[in-house]
Amino acid sequence: MEHSKLVFIGGGNMAASLVGGLIAQGYPAACITACDPVAEARTRLATQFGVATTDDNRGAVAAAEVVVLAVKPQVMAAVVEELAPALGRGALVISIAAGVPVAALAARLGADVAIVRCMPNTPALVGAGATGLYAGAGVSADQRRIAEEILGAVGTTVWVASEREIDAVTAVSGSGPAYFFLVMEAMVAAGIALGLTPAVAGQLTLQTALGAARMALDSDVDVAELRRRVTSPGGTTAAALAVLDAGGLTALFARALAAADARGREMGVALLPESSRS
Repeated sequence: MEHSKLVFIGGGNMAASLVGGLIAQGYPAACITACDPVAEARTRLATQFGVATTDDNRGAVAAAEVVVLAVKPQVMAAVVEELAPALGRGALVISIAAGVPVAALAARLGADVAIVRCMPNTPALVGAGATGLYAGAGVSADQRRIAEEILGAVGTTVWVASEREIDAVTAVSGSGPAYFFLVMEAMVAAGIALGLTPAVAGQLTLQTALGAARMALDSDVDVAELRRRVTSPGGTTAAALAVLDAGGLTALFARALAAADARGREMGVALLPESSRS
């Protein structure tokens, strides 16, 4: 990756994971600045990664080639309005804030600013994230590559063709870790009810989840075929799956993800300028 002058606005966990991932891949700490109003956060980033830190957002972005917006959605409007007058011409802005549409950012930063909207998930904190990216109008091929490599420092990345799909990404992978945590929680509880100790039930459940994911990632067949291969007719797995099927698990997941998708769209519309709402 070309070592652009990179500025993070916000120094929380996700920003820290991206900084750490980039440095681990050889990105020079001298090319990274992290901005945060909290002194403790700045000290942590400077100590752990050796990057420059500041609480002066406008001063930091003036010379930035890439700006990563890593602040909470509820403060995004105030932050980008502060940055707009200082943002350097030609800078790429990457937003990792959930639910904030490109139009909401462009309305405050300027229609000619190159904006990439991303939806990472929390496994990025351990280098195993999944991120969907959408490029707004005016984002060049080189800027797409830069955005992909920055988010790719903490996991896998996929591009979507329309911003509408980012809500689906949020429903599947953005919120997805919680679904798996819930399944694992339920399996641990069921294992305990069957007589296992909490430690044993927990260890078996977590390792099984990890092993299943690795098998699926490394396999040349889809997950439906993998499920069929481990389900012997009349066996224990078939008995368990029959109960889940009778309980409507597939339909339940469909409704759950549809609810997450709808909520994401509602949040995005609420942040749009009045003139852009439909």
